[in-house]
Amino acid sequence: MQASEVKTHKPVWSDWCPGCGNFGILRAEELAIRELGLDPKSVVVVSGIGCSGKLPHFMNVPINGVHTLHGRALAFATGIKLANPKLKVIVNAGDGDALGIGMGHFVHAGRRNIDMVLIVHDNGVYALTKGQASPTLRKGIKTKSLPKPNVNEAVNPLAVAIASGYTFVARGYAYDVNHLKELMKRALNHRGMALIDVLQPCPTYNDVNTKEFYDKRVYKLEEQKDWDPVVRKPEEVQEKALKAIMKSFEWGERIPIGLFYQNTLEETYEDRIAKYIENYFDYPPALQEIEKDGKSTTLMDKLLKTRRI
Repeated sequence: MQASEVKTHKPVWSDWCPGCGNFGILRAEELAIRELGLDPKSVVVVSGIGCSGKLPHFMNVPINGVHTLHGRALAFATGIKLANPKLKVIVNAGDGDALGIGMGHFVHAGRRNIDMVLIVHDNGVYALTKGQASPTLRKGIKTKSLPKPNVNEAVNPLAVAIASGYTFVARGYAYDVNHLKELMKRALNHRGMALIDVLQPCPTYNDVNTKEFYDKRVYKLEEQKDWDPVVRKPEEVQEKALKAIMKSFEWGERIPIGLFYQNTLEETYEDRIAKYIENYFDYPPALQEIEKDGKSTTLMDKLLKTRRI
């Protein structure tokens, strides 16, 4: 299906705060899906709880949307992808959603290298519950809702992702929609677990990491002549992973955005499953008949003879 053939559906009123970075993420995601010419019926957008969780409701592309539980968006998305590996699965989660209560799922999705995309809406606060510090807010920062500066060290999503096994790791900026859109297109074309950590100003509750703050600091990695984050042979994995991790800690007067690391050599979780189940890609669980006329069609004798994963 060509992008021009994608029909819009009845719009839903977006109730995010004026100036919210979520609008930029939403627009970039819609454009990425359209420009890649993806069949909307084959795209599933999964979200958790928080301001970011509303994104599937607001998309002006008739995709499949699944609004799930706090911290469990990746778990739901894993089930969807493994049940039908032909689907394009995109997860939208807040920094607290993905890196707080959902951190366990964040790590294990990486080590499995599932073929899907995680977009983290990273604003440093739990905005839906009035601005408490999220795992990515840096120590010593006092936003408007905090009575005192944050006492905890911040989680570095990019470093954790690379160490966990993500094979595509990038950072975008919500107010640079075109750049973010291109990162999303690259992530969607990548086979393996992809992370895009999006710097997303919250104009209501984070009065420190504002649009003005980021506009003065962000720069694009692809504009650096010596930056090459793509692994092309196995012996480059460790070197480029370590270089990407070191670059991810650059934060101050200059903040890099763009692609930090990509490894196309690692097999996906679906590829690993297919080694044990030969027809997995052609006849995945979602397409199998499990009952007919009220009776199970599962033949236990065949299951018991199947090699275990």
